[in-house]
Amino acid sequence: MNSLQQLGRAVKAAQYRHHLAAERALGAIGTTLPQWDALRAIAGHPGWSAHALAGETFMSDQAFGALANRLIAQGLIVRSPGRGRRVEHTLTDAGGAMLEAGNVVIDTVLQRSFGGMSEAERRTLSGLLDRVGVGDGTTTAP
Repeated sequence: MNSLQQLGRAVKAAQYRHHLAAERALGAIGTTLPQWDALRAIAGHPGWSAHALAGETFMSDQAFGALANRLIAQGLIVRSPGRGRRVEHTLTDAGGAMLEAGNVVIDTVLQRSFGGMSEAERRTLSGLLDRVGVGDGTTTAP
């Protein structure tokens, strides 16, 4: 394996460890990483379309729609007509409470993941990761 492949694998391994820790911790409060991320996106971007929310959460439109249906069934969000054909998503009180609980969990996971780094190291890592894939035509980050 060449050094670029090793680097790619190291990035993927770090992401996997981080997501696994977040999934386990969020499971203890009755949610999942995709559900928490959808609640975060909805709360942070009122009035955004489902398409925009799908992009914000790195999901396809179909996957976000299915997840939104599960969140509705759990009483965590509601949908309402927006401008034009847009459907807007809003957190219920229960959704807001789940988001807040999830934020505490995620902050703990992030502290474990990155707490051993200095602020300067975190800024450097963030800057380097922001450059990965830029200009290759495949980036989908919002």
